[in-house]
Amino acid sequence: MTSTLVRGGVAALLALAAALPAGPALADPVPPRPAAPAQGPALVPGIPLAPYDTRPLDTPDQALPPRVYEPSAAEDAVEPYEPPLGSDPLVEYVPPSEVPAAPGSLGAPAAATCTKKTGTHQRKVERWLRLKVDGKQSPADCRAIRAFQTKQGIRPNIGYAGPVTWARMQWLSARKNPNAAKKCPTRAYRLACVDLPRQLMWVTKGKKVVFGPVPIRSGRAGYATRTGWHKVYWKHKNHWSTLYNTPMPYSQFFSGGQAFHAIYGNVYNPPGSRGCVNMRLGDAKRLWGVLKKGDRVYVWGRKPGT
Repeated sequence: MTSTLVRGGVAALLALAAALPAGPALADPVPPRPAAPAQGPALVPGIPLAPYDTRPLDTPDQALPPRVYEPSAAEDAVEPYEPPLGSDPLVEYVPPSEVPAAPGSLGAPAAATCTKKTGTHQRKVERWLRLKVDGKQSPADCRAIRAFQTKQGIRPNIGYAGPVTWARMQWLSARKNPNAAKKCPTRAYRLACVDLPRQLMWVTKGKKVVFGPVPIRSGRAGYATRTGWHKVYWKHKNHWSTLYNTPMPYSQFFSGGQAFHAIYGNVYNPPGSRGCVNMRLGDAKRLWGVLKKGDRVYVWGRKPGT
């Protein structure tokens, strides 16, 4: 089942609903439109599913594709809504005890300036910063990590070597030549490369990188993003997941129910997606204009921790 995410008043909803395709024939009566979320934009139906139709539209592992149809021009003209400002910042995942307290909060300890905790990615961060690699936090380590976090805008900048700090380092290392290790094949046509170990993706044409690299969030343990060769078979700008009841803006499906799509949240948020390749909205929007139906996708490796 698919639905279109829209903004605006009732008139806009009705106009868009009238323009949507009828889809496969279903027995009457047509089920009512889904109610709007408590806080968020309203929905209009894409292809409705009768209450008595128990056929699965998605599966927990997203093996089956959604019902594909050709979106109308009116539907494609609607742009997914923008996330609130600051909804996808570089915020490190630190132990609760290390989170600096808000200034002036009642009974709160003074905000920390440098953590003594050993981070979850301590050794990798030490190696990247060319520090002594011993996997143990030291005052010198913390000062160096904190300086990096401050420069990159990572908060809280307290020197904790967590997943966001390491992800930023991965992106910086890959920025100029993401395929230096030649893990992604070189092809004359457009090819979307999905690097699960580094949680990055980019698009090449020949030897030229035409998009990215950008950070991604792939499938968590038990919901792995499928590796190997795939093909973009459906593009749906305003897709709505009926399985997880959540928007999937700028969806580009390449393997069953797995797609590149934006999320309204933090792309660094562990442990991962339910199989899709999650992206920041700005990145997914740009990718929408780069990839075309029929373009190839190559996925390799394994997401750390899965």
